[in-house]
Amino acid sequence: MIRLLVADDHPMFRQGVVWLLCEEVDFEVVAQAADCAEVFAAIRDHALDLVVLDLTMPGRDGIEMISNIRRIAPTLKILALTMHREEQYAARALNAGCQGYITKDYAGEHLVAAVRRLAAGGSYICPIIAERLAMEFSRKGAEKAPHARLSNREYKVFEMLVGGKSGAQIAEELSLSAKTISSHKTRLLRKMNLDNLTALVRYAMDHNLLPG
Repeated sequence: MIRLLVADDHPMFRQGVVWLLCEEVDFEVVAQAADCAEVFAAIRDHALDLVVLDLTMPGRDGIEMISNIRRIAPTLKILALTMHREEQYAARALNAGCQGYITKDYAGEHLVAAVRRLAAGGSYICPIIAERLAMEFSRKGAEKAPHARLSNREYKVFEMLVGGKSGAQIAEELSLSAKTISSHKTRLLRKMNLDNLTALVRYAMDHNLLPG
């Protein structure tokens, strides 16, 4: 049996994923989680082979979650099932340690195959993301895009800023001080050679980086 944890904060979507997985006779969903704390509790309390992980849940940044899971459970396979279609976000998730990446609109078509591939020791990326990653990495010798120079934390702040969130909202969601968020904003604008939030939003629009 492939023992699974399904983690997503939207109950209806999570139950749909559970139903889809339980149709397979060799899959067993032994735990579910609706936030980051429940994810780590499930990892602690159950013997798991694989976690199907939403990257946008209350409690912690998705990339940071992957890194922490990898640290405390090095052999646990991680399949990101997410709304994020940006190749930059996928690249960061894969670099953080997940073995698979599927966007939610591809779940019905690819989820079961992805779980089997990861459980067998392989990796799986849904076609639209794989194509975008291939195009990105095929630009040999090209200068790194400004947003690719950001740290994972800076990129998360960038994503939240262009998504319309204020510094205070970002500070609360990431459990950081407003001063720290302000410093991140200053650094990321400097790294991207942009002057203000308006220019940042325009850049995100031009590069298809607005949150879905």
